[in-house]
Amino acid sequence: MISDSFALLAGDPDSPVLLHVPHSSRVVPPDVREDIVLDDGELAAELDHITDAHTAEIAAEGAASAGTTPWRFVNRLSRLVVDPERFPDEREEMLAVGMGAVYTRTTHRARLRPDGFDPAPLVGRYFGPYAEAMTEAVAGRLAATGRAVVVDVHSYPTEPLPYELHGEGPRPPICLGTDAFHTPPALVEAAREAFGAFGGVATDTPFAGTYVPLRHYRRDPRVSALMVEIRRDLYMGEPGGPAGPGVKALGTALAALSDVATSASSVISGK
Repeated sequence: MISDSFALLAGDPDSPVLLHVPHSSRVVPPDVREDIVLDDGELAAELDHITDAHTAEIAAEGAASAGTTPWRFVNRLSRLVVDPERFPDEREEMLAVGMGAVYTRTTHRARLRPDGFDPAPLVGRYFGPYAEAMTEAVAGRLAATGRAVVVDVHSYPTEPLPYELHGEGPRPPICLGTDAFHTPPALVEAAREAFGAFGGVATDTPFAGTYVPLRHYRRDPRVSALMVEIRRDLYMGEPGGPAGPGVKALGTALAALSDVATSASSVISGK
């Protein structure tokens, strides 16, 4: 399944693992660009800061290196269009800094869209179809294997940005985001082992939580999930620089995590 907005890239039919890459793209469609108040230079700088650059390549390396190829769901548009990982309503804490499902403020808390901007058209056009497609991708893994393991692939800057609500916490090389319902301890331990060579792994700092489609969220224990946040200095120049050799090593680690999640069906499962 491939659209202008997202791509579901098939893996092995027997794999329960879905690598989710929501923030790797810099693409902003022209009609969406019209409502962004930044000039071209300012927009390029904002994309440098907000994009999880090269995470799609890390996921692709992970898929290619895994013994059992995981599935991949990749956002093909920038999170400045919509952020598919936000709650689309008042539950979203990032609304406090203008970064709900549709951002109105930048990483440095400057104005991104006009005051009073109506997010509903972008939510309907982009957020809803993305959420539905991701839900169906998870449902496909459940139907094929009886379980689904969503591994959310992100990156974050070495130094905190002004938009971060919890930026004062430690910033380890690898941050694992968890959910009390959807993240079993064995999945965390598998990730700690897989990424243990990168200089340190911590849980839920500086970012916490992980993505599960709302249809399954806190409802379906067959869906496990873990966020992998990679500090950007491990694999690229900041901000917005080219990828370095760390991409391959991180992809290999992601493949190891995927293979454990695939084979350890008795322990890598929800509560």
